[in-house]
Amino acid sequence: MTETEEHGNAPALEADLDTRELVPPPPLSVKEIAWLFLRTWPHLKPVAWHVVGWFTLAMVIGLIAGYVTITGVDLFTNAVLNGQPIAPLQRLVLLLDPSYVDATALTADQRTTILIRLILYAVAFTILIRMLADSLGVVYWETWIAQAINQHLRVKMIENAEHLSLSYQSHSRTGDAIYRVFQYSRMISNIIATIILDPLEQGAGMLGAFVIIWFFSPVLGTIFTLAFIPIFLAVVWWTPRIQRLSWLSRQSNSDVTSRIQEVAASIRVLKANQAEDLAVARFDRDSRAALDYAYYLRLEIMLLLITMSTIAGATLIGADYLMANWTVLEDPTFLGGVFAFILTFTIWNFGAFQAARENNGELIGKYSFMFTTWVRAIDMAMGLNRAYYLLDLKPDVVEAEGAVPMPAPVAEVRYEGASFAYDAGVPVLADVNLSARAGTTTAIVGATGAGKSTLMSLLLRLYDPDAGSIRINGVPLDRFTIDSIRTNIAIALQQNVLFAATVADNIGYAATGVTREQVQHAAEVACADGFIAEMANGYDTELGERGGKLSTGQRQRLSIARAVVRDTPILILDEPTASLDAETEQQVLANLADWGRERVLFVITHRLSTIRNADQIAFLHQGRITEVGTHDELMARADGDYRRFVAQETQGTAV
Repeated sequence: MTETEEHGNAPALEADLDTRELVPPPPLSVKEIAWLFLRTWPHLKPVAWHVVGWFTLAMVIGLIAGYVTITGVDLFTNAVLNGQPIAPLQRLVLLLDPSYVDATALTADQRTTILIRLILYAVAFTILIRMLADSLGVVYWETWIAQAINQHLRVKMIENAEHLSLSYQSHSRTGDAIYRVFQYSRMISNIIATIILDPLEQGAGMLGAFVIIWFFSPVLGTIFTLAFIPIFLAVVWWTPRIQRLSWLSRQSNSDVTSRIQEVAASIRVLKANQAEDLAVARFDRDSRAALDYAYYLRLEIMLLLITMSTIAGATLIGADYLMANWTVLEDPTFLGGVFAFILTFTIWNFGAFQAARENNGELIGKYSFMFTTWVRAIDMAMGLNRAYYLLDLKPDVVEAEGAVPMPAPVAEVRYEGASFAYDAGVPVLADVNLSARAGTTTAIVGATGAGKSTLMSLLLRLYDPDAGSIRINGVPLDRFTIDSIRTNIAIALQQNVLFAATVADNIGYAATGVTREQVQHAAEVACADGFIAEMANGYDTELGERGGKLSTGQRQRLSIARAVVRDTPILILDEPTASLDAETEQQVLANLADWGRERVLFVITHRLSTIRNADQIAFLHQGRITEVGTHDELMARADGDYRRFVAQETQGTAV
């Protein structure tokens, strides 16, 4: 096979690939980034006292660790190695007698005693402070705080997403919402831990290290202050570049998640249409884009870190040169005499050199940490902006102030001049007028795209009409609470969505407090009790994901049973018998008619066998109800829309 033959469909495949250029938003200013982080406070507030306790513990441990480290260096280099007397506070801490302070030079036995006690104190410090208090206390507590915030955020984001109206859901990608909830809820908790909590701890340590540098020499203090400037300028220059690549990286990863969700949800369609290669090619393109943006982002961050490390290294080398010179000359330290009670670093000696050198390295490390944290902050800020997008969205359908529960029983449902459009200028429903009374079945009929499902969505307040109103018992629908509306209206969807649970759980889904008897009665109304009884465990049989173990007709009957078990005054059936045979269909319709004697029933259907039995038929044409009446009444109209529809549906068969 030639290369041309092997890849002969490549141009066509490329032409089929949907292309979407990613355009990053303008870079965020420092003020905008700071505001984004300040907005984390409401999510931090529930654990605020834990944060205070954690920070206090971390500061106490930091102070103890700082004192122990510099004192340990002082004692080992000056007392143990050089035999110099120790400071009064050091004697008290080591539980030694005054001779260790008053002596001109320490004896060999005294130096050995100090060394042994240093080792014992080091072991105790490592076990009690580093292992127990720091690792188990500070680290575990910080992890708990982050996870508690993460849990709160995930629930909040899902709750907000569920309450958004369908006008948002219909224009958004499911995978994008999944990515936001999973990735960005964790990001906000990470931000609180790594951008707020850790910098508080490290900032206090940096301040302490800076004070110690000035303790040794104001020249060193000035050098390390000046070193801050070029590092700061480098970070300022790289900030917008990192912001841009961070946004592109996160958006492209969201696209990958959406692509995975789309493939998983439409695998049967892909196979049936032999579109596997196209799906793989699209995923490969999205995945490569995500990989490229992630690589370039990390490359820019690495270049910045190399620049920072170069400046830091030059600063440390210069400081070492100066300190070595002062040590050779045994110059006095700047504030050594003031703190002689605590430490013995009154002049520049080997111990002072070692202590100052370690402190210099720690200060540069704190510098690097703070600036690296800023780099992570601007990276996270782009994700934080996307996370708040989902949290900030407000539903189009909102509950009116003073809304009251919807009344039951329902005597009448009335549409009065209702109009609606998903997109401005493209009306879906226009001036709809319709009345349905309790004890009747109203069939909503029309061609595909006429607005039948949208008409019922308005009744559920999944959308609000742009004009006109819907009334229940003469009261506008928006005067009722949204929860009470949806509690009193059940719907059997055309999609027949089932879950990986038992048959009984699927029927009783979202119906609180239903008994097994009510579940069984609903199954009988939907003519589902027969095939359920034939299952291995009856109503306790576990169904596969999406009810994959059942036929389409069986899933449809379970969907009807789920609507019936809620025992609501209004029932909406969307193509309820589309997958049923004629005999089962007639039995289900008869059962529903008997069950719905005191209820308002709406049926969206194309099947004439279902339409004929309705008490009234509302025919929708291009978003308008053009005819209302019984089957016989509408068929009597010689040039009526419904008669024409029936003729088209029954073409080639007897009417």
